[in-house]
Amino acid sequence: MLIMKKYNFMSTRAQVRFATREDGVSFSEHPDKIHAQFYVHSDGYPEGLGVELAQSLAYYHKLSGWEIEHVQDIHSDLDYIYYIWSDYDKSTWISIFKTNTFNDEKEKCIFVGEPQKLIDKYDR
Repeated sequence: MLIMKKYNFMSTRAQVRFATREDGVSFSEHPDKIHAQFYVHSDGYPEGLGVELAQSLAYYHKLSGWEIEHVQDIHSDLDYIYYIWSDYDKSTWISIFKTNTFNDEKEKCIFVGEPQKLIDKYDR
């Protein structure tokens, strides 16, 4: 049985990007090309959006509240960037980057793994 936790709405903005798994491309770096991109205005932190993404991939849970964007759209107020890595006959992986668009700190990859690993780490 899938149990969804309820969180207070926070304006933690995120983008979810879809990329193809390719040899020589690290999950902990931004890929050169993505295939689709969505914007999520609220609850973009790993314990919220991250767990929802992982549950959707692992258990086919439906998602809502996404806005389709052009793959070149850039936001100046993002908190997180997620990558969904997939390809035929390969498992799906997720990468999460913590962005620091409000100061000059460098973006940092905070998670790389399969959906169940994300659920185990962040769904508390």
